[in-house]
Formats: sequence, structure tokens, C-alpha cells
Amino acid sequence: ANQVRKDFGLALTRGPLFAIISRLVHQKGVDLAIDTAETIISHGGQLVVTGQGEPRFEEAVKSLARRHRGMVGARIGFCAKEARRMFAGSDFLLMPSRFEPCGLSQMYAQKFGALPIAHRTGGLADTIEDGQTGFLFTTPTANNLNVAIRRAFDAYTSSRRFTSMRRAAMARSFGWDVSARRYDEVYR
Repeated sequence: ANQVRKDFGLALTRGPLFAIISRLVHQKGVDLAIDTAETIISHGGQLVVTGQGEPRFEEAVKSLARRHRGMVGARIGFCAKEARRMFAGSDFLLMPSRFEPCGLSQMYAQKFGALPIAHRTGGLADTIEDGQTGFLFTTPTANNLNVAIRRAFDAYTSSRRFTSMRRAAMARSFGWDVSARRYDEVYR
């Protein structure tokens, strides 16, 4: 986490680190995540963002980072190596997608022990167990995302619960072996 903070010019703190690793487009709910940054900061958390997309969202992310130096860091663009460091160094991944047929980032995050906070839709609902391997919310609004973020802070303050959730997330299996067994059972 400290390496990610250093890479993004953030202060070294004990608070949780939230990440957005996404295309910066309406579908991904980036506007909702931007609207909840104040909640993250006011509760002692920090936010790092990487991605590119619609110019209005790129500018909003850059503006957020300028207003909250040391607490919010942003990079417009995408670097796979940096994204991996963010998955590994973050405590939470924000994925408030309005729709997400599958989604991969939530699975990457869980494997690295970062708990996804996501809208209960499509593949996100299929791969995140609410309160066990991440946090889900219904109806994509900033208010509902804020409620989920506060739940994440509550989990973070209980090291036993947070550690248990991270372990459960890291133990998830998304390989084809599970699906293949199910198909085999159906065909039999």
C-alpha cells in the first residue's frame, strides 16, 4: 500500500486505500465514485484512480486530485504493471458500474486481497458475496455507494473481520474447473 501511495504522491497514513482501475465512462459509474470521494477522505481514507475515457470524467478525476492533494491521486491512461500494484496495494476497489455483463477487475482485486465495492449487477453480483468477499449495493446512486463505503470502513476497523474477508476473497476460485464440473454434471 505504501508503494502505491508513494507512486501517486499520497501521504503515508494508516487509513484504508481505495482504488478505481477502470475506463472512465458513464457505464462504469465513475461519476458516482467521484461523488463519494468526500466520504472516503472525511473518514480517513485515500483514493487512487487510473484509467482513461470520456474527457469530462478525466477532467473531474484530475480536478479531484488537485483539490485533495495527498489524499487523492490520479493518472489518466493505463499501465498494466501499475494496475497490478494498485490491486495488490489497495484495501478496496470501487466498481459502481451501472451494468457489467462479466467484469474482471473484481476478480483480480479479490485474488490480491482488495475487497470490491460494487453495484449488484451482472457479473459483479455473480462473483462478489456481500459482506464476505466484498460489498454490494442495489440501485446505482452515490448515496447507495456511500452506504457501502461506510460498511467497508466498519469492516476495516475490525482487523479480525477485515482479515477474514480478505482471506475469503483470496480463496475464491474463478477458474474453468468449477464451470467444467457443472457442465459435466448437466450432460451426465
